[in-house]
Amino acid sequence: MKLRLRLVSLSAPLIALMLAVSLTSLILLGIGKDPIETFRMMFEYGSTGKSIVSVLNRTTPLYISAVAVAVGFKMGLFNIGVEGQYLLGALLAAAIGTSFAISRPIHIFFIMLIAVVASSLWAAIAGYLKVYKGIHEVISTIMLNYIGTGLIAYLLSNIFFDKDEKNAIPQTVELPESGRLPALNNLFGIEDLPNLHGFLPITILLGLIYYLLIWKTTLGYDLRVTGANPIAARFSGVDPKRLTIIAMIISGGFAGLVGMGPLLGYFHQYTIDFPPGLGFAGIGVALLGRNHPVGMFLGAILFGFLERSAQILDLRGVPKEIETMMSAFILLIVVVFYEIIRRYILTQQIKDASKKIGEN
Repeated sequence: MKLRLRLVSLSAPLIALMLAVSLTSLILLGIGKDPIETFRMMFEYGSTGKSIVSVLNRTTPLYISAVAVAVGFKMGLFNIGVEGQYLLGALLAAAIGTSFAISRPIHIFFIMLIAVVASSLWAAIAGYLKVYKGIHEVISTIMLNYIGTGLIAYLLSNIFFDKDEKNAIPQTVELPESGRLPALNNLFGIEDLPNLHGFLPITILLGLIYYLLIWKTTLGYDLRVTGANPIAARFSGVDPKRLTIIAMIISGGFAGLVGMGPLLGYFHQYTIDFPPGLGFAGIGVALLGRNHPVGMFLGAILFGFLERSAQILDLRGVPKEIETMMSAFILLIVVVFYEIIRRYILTQQIKDASKKIGEN
């Protein structure tokens, strides 16, 4: 039975993808477009060398964002504030990172450390409010997102603004060369492709760290037990208040690294054009990947591929919003599917428990 349930659970994303393709096809037919031709265009454009590099660059922040969300999910917390946490961390890292120049590895490490510390402290506020004031983390993190947006706007415009006369928009000073990650393809002498961000190996390492933390440490065990059964965890000696704050700090720490790929590998400064929305997108990736490092990586690649491949649609007379609808269909279907599986498992457990009681 366990094997069957595991296979059904693993097949949920595939079923969701097939159903999403079917529903999207009906919409395309409704607007007079050929769904087969549309998906063919998307696949051909998304599988070119340049597109593969672009997909990997998009996958990096999506995956880290999903990991940040998943840490909270494992304990039953919904950190919807990853958006504000990574943007604030990126701004402070970009601003402070320009104030010194040392050897490249140490400089990059300190820039990342600044982002992690800033985002962790911002996330800890939500943990404190939940533990000591009884404010649900969804409410507090949403409000902190708004506060963070205002704080970022003020800091960028009044404190960290590079007042060079050539700058028409608020932005920080550019990072020195020692604070920039070289592109991976340049390291290997490949010049006929776009730059593949050097943060990709660090992203893979973060996935490994997440796996070891959640499944191979006592802290990770406490997080999972508390998320599965808070009452049982409390009786086993787990301090839920302490664990809540720790979980939010760790989640915020991962969130701080979401913007490091774009900052260190492409923008090299924080501007008002710094990519937003990665925190919210990470929620969908975490749900699709069921908080597992491999599942989330595949989910991030899927969303990155859909986003990239949809860029050809407008040029061929097909609304690129089709990609947004398809992503929404995938998430909606997979969440419903997982809920059905959860309820089925719970029903079976109740039946098994009742049967054992009857036998005794």
